[in-house]
Amino acid sequence: MVHGSGNSLMIRGFSVGIKTPVVRVVATARSSMATAAMEDALIRILTPKRSIDILRDVHAAKDQGKPYVVVFVGVNGVGKSTNLAKVAYWLLQHKINVMMAACDTFRSGAVEQLRTHARRLQIPIYEKGYEKDPAIVAKEAIQEASRNGSDVVLVDTAGRMQDNEPLMRALSKLIYVNNPDLILFDGEALVGNDAVDQLSKFNQKLGDLSPSPNPRLIDGILLTKFDTIDDKVGAALSMVYISGAPVMFVGCGQSYTDLKKLNVKSIVKTLLM
Repeated sequence: MVHGSGNSLMIRGFSVGIKTPVVRVVATARSSMATAAMEDALIRILTPKRSIDILRDVHAAKDQGKPYVVVFVGVNGVGKSTNLAKVAYWLLQHKINVMMAACDTFRSGAVEQLRTHARRLQIPIYEKGYEKDPAIVAKEAIQEASRNGSDVVLVDTAGRMQDNEPLMRALSKLIYVNNPDLILFDGEALVGNDAVDQLSKFNQKLGDLSPSPNPRLIDGILLTKFDTIDDKVGAALSMVYISGAPVMFVGCGQSYTDLKKLNVKSIVKTLLM
């Protein structure tokens, strides 16, 4: 948790959910130099090892004559379908042609929910109903996107707990078969260390269950319920630190416009005020 008052700052630690502290610093900043050092340290933690520029990568894929594929993953109840629609809206604002792929063939009502978003946004959706192999549905969706000229395919998947091995195995297969450009983990900032634990175990399962010797893991993070800057930042710090994956977007409301790119420097400056 982060506490700031005037020139005094105390960081008591950001737990990673596995009883190992990410940061455990107790400091009293008496000078602008100390504050600047603390700011620099927090920026380094929130800045991941790898950088992803979605718009640049979308155009690069387009130049190669193929759609850019994003797979949305996460536990039950974090609003993946809604988050997918928000990302679709964000891409549309940048003049990107988007297609949705309804690959949650497990949860009743999931296809209809995604279809509603597609209708509102006036974009195509590829769907094959329920009780189908999501890996095959995703593959067919990508092929259809290539035919119809879609720049991006946003793949919805079933919510699953990280210890549900059959569903995690199905997700691992979908990723292995389709080799998406971006695997985006959806989590809630409000649940704090639970989100950190979910991300860690998703990566562990994806690695353990993949038939590939070089398994794909989480590439980026979308954090919802990030409408205020407070102790929720602790979850973001820990998730970036343990995974090396950047926080690509933060959600701050229910409408399509309530999705923002994470401005690391702005958040850190607010924390230290």
